[in-house]
Amino acid sequence: MTLVVVLSLPGILLLAFVAGRLLGARRSLGAMLLSGLVGWASGVGLSLVIASNHVHRSAGFARNVWVFSAVFTMSATVWMELLARPGALARAQTGLASIPRPLRALRRRGRRVGRYAQITRIVVRHGLGPSIGLASRRADDDLDGTELDGGDSRLPPAVRLRRALEDCGGMFVKLGQLLSTRSDLLPDDVVRELARLQDHVGPADAHEVRMLLEAELGGPVTDVFAEFDWEPLAAASIGQAHRAHLRDGQPVIVKVQRPGIAESVGRDLEVLDELARVAETRTTWGRDYGIVELAGEFGQRLREELDFGLEARNATELAADLGCASPVRVPRVVPEYSSTRVLVMEWFDGVSVRDRDAIDAIGVDRRVLADTLLRCMLHQMLVQGRFHADPHPGNVMVLADGGLGLVDFGAVGRLDPLQQSALRELMVGVARRDAEQLRTAVLGIATVRGRLDEEQLERALARFMARHLAAGSAPGAAMFNDLLQLFFTFGIRVPAELSTFFRALVTLEGTLTTLAPGYLALEAAQGIAAEWARERLTPATLEEVARDELIRAVPTLRRLPRHVDRIATLAERGQLGLRVSLLSEPDDVLTVTRLVNRVVLAFLGALVGVLSVMLLGTTGGPPFAGTTSLFQFFGYFGLFCATVLILRVIVAVLHDGLN
Repeated sequence: MTLVVVLSLPGILLLAFVAGRLLGARRSLGAMLLSGLVGWASGVGLSLVIASNHVHRSAGFARNVWVFSAVFTMSATVWMELLARPGALARAQTGLASIPRPLRALRRRGRRVGRYAQITRIVVRHGLGPSIGLASRRADDDLDGTELDGGDSRLPPAVRLRRALEDCGGMFVKLGQLLSTRSDLLPDDVVRELARLQDHVGPADAHEVRMLLEAELGGPVTDVFAEFDWEPLAAASIGQAHRAHLRDGQPVIVKVQRPGIAESVGRDLEVLDELARVAETRTTWGRDYGIVELAGEFGQRLREELDFGLEARNATELAADLGCASPVRVPRVVPEYSSTRVLVMEWFDGVSVRDRDAIDAIGVDRRVLADTLLRCMLHQMLVQGRFHADPHPGNVMVLADGGLGLVDFGAVGRLDPLQQSALRELMVGVARRDAEQLRTAVLGIATVRGRLDEEQLERALARFMARHLAAGSAPGAAMFNDLLQLFFTFGIRVPAELSTFFRALVTLEGTLTTLAPGYLALEAAQGIAAEWARERLTPATLEEVARDELIRAVPTLRRLPRHVDRIATLAERGQLGLRVSLLSEPDDVLTVTRLVNRVVLAFLGALVGVLSVMLLGTTGGPPFAGTTSLFQFFGYFGLFCATVLILRVIVAVLHDGLN
């Protein structure tokens, strides 16, 4: 018997692999081995129990081991699918995609778990646990013996959120800074409070910076730079900037990534993704806001900021778009010394737009500079489709020769032709106070969640324009944030590129008013747009537009007579019909699939229950234990499975709120 038990194990493990294929449950190697071991142990145990009740214990033992192990292995396969989180096993079907490194994986996981525990304790300490679905408020107060700080518990939620992000540090401060620009999603008090977040980081260790520079440059720093100031001009969470001179004497700015920041960012982003999944699963606001998608957008943006090579390409592309004759300049990148962690760029001799006295000393009209900057940014946004996405005063300089300079290209927005057309139509609709045109422009590129009452939306847009664009009012770019909030209340999600555009527009307005106090950015933008429209309304331009439209319409016009003739022929023969595509929407397919699955589970549960009752009523059969026969054992087991299946359907129905 011992030999049969030992020799049966490899065969049962192979059977587990075959059973997974037969049942359509393609799983990872670990899951396959687990189901095989469970089935083998259960089959051997049951066979031993049966053998103990027979005089000839070895009679039929090998057969029982194989039969029962096969049955229990397939049952274990199904139960693993049933008990697993939806989609968890499906995601594990790729098997071993790379050579495993268990020690490294354990260390990384340990650091991530430690960081997650630290973040959750901070969130709980500031009383924000229930808000993201971590625990009930009482549980929050008792977690790890940590109670809410007496003063903190009486503070507004916005203040507690800011303090929590500051205590978390690292990338969570940058998350708060990004959220402070999303007035389309967050209340005004939260936006104002998060705007107070600042990176409180000191300069990185000079020795570590030198080692990183030499690793990226492939040699000593002195081989590339004649002078290098190791005291950084500015230090942030991602990198820091140093002033230097190349060997040929050219002054440059060297932006160096903070040593070890990539690993820290990766760990924090994993924690953020996990917190986002918890919030979206356990809270209503998390599902409404699509918090997992927002966290993904933040993670993508942050990873792009880590790639200085991408920032170099952004600067080069924007410089090419502006051209040599533009009054707004972009610093030239020194590509031979730049990499993913080091960026070497031309040094601009100028002052910040905040320094009004220095600008006046240069002898330029600040209002003319504001017009130049606005015209340049609008041309980038609405004509070229590629624009500086963070034009705050620190990223705009007035140069010594009276021109303007843009710096820091970690954030660059991109608009496709369809989005540019929709934005132009949207701005025309705002200028004309036309709610219908505004609605049409947005719905042409937005995503609508659920059913939308377009008439009610149009009335809301009319009220919005009556409030913001009434006679005598001075509308600003910030009103577009209110417009985005209005869209959100109707379940309309605009593309992330449009949110970036509106954020850049609001930031630009603040920079323009800093440069020239009292500057009305929206009125100036409407004047520039009208000027562009007049330039395009020349006879030659209209002739070109008409010719292009006619060329695009020619294929349709050529097919039109043939289609009309075919429709008339089918109508004459009585064969004209209408084909309707049912279940064309993914939500409809999901609803029907869920309904069918529940009906099948309920039917199988009822069928298994009836068969189990019949087995329980069957007399005789091989003895199992005491007065219980093998038929009765399987009857009880089947009755248990039937109860689980039916209760699972009931729980699913109750979760839908149909109780």
